[in-house]
Amino acid sequence: MPTAEDFNRRSVNHLPGHLGIVVTQAEPSEFRAEMPVVQNLMAPNGFLHAGSVVTLADTAAGYGCVANLPAGAVGFTTIELKSNHLGTARDGTVEVVARPVHVGKTTQVWDSVVTHRETGKTIALFRCTQMVLYGKA
Repeated sequence: MPTAEDFNRRSVNHLPGHLGIVVTQAEPSEFRAEMPVVQNLMAPNGFLHAGSVVTLADTAAGYGCVANLPAGAVGFTTIELKSNHLGTARDGTVEVVARPVHVGKTTQVWDSVVTHRETGKTIALFRCTQMVLYGKA
């Protein structure tokens, strides 16, 4: 299985790398990542942009999906996602823990919880469904 550092290398020159997302744990049953709260991730109102939070949560779930692809699969695509935003941040670091709810041959469902490291407050709850892709015969 790829390591956290393998996933971090994969992020370079792509959206997760651009946002400063760093995978800190890569296990089939749990993915963890973090992202600094910096100016370019903020909304014009001075709070962390919801899209930044969704990208963090989706990245952890997506990399978790990659780590759990069944034999013969070539990748995945997200077919549904939902987020509930319960708070925000203006500084510090936000962290995510993503865990699989369902890992099947055709779909996976992942839950991610995003928290603010410094306060411990939950920022968002996130769930996504991914469709597992197979190559053409």
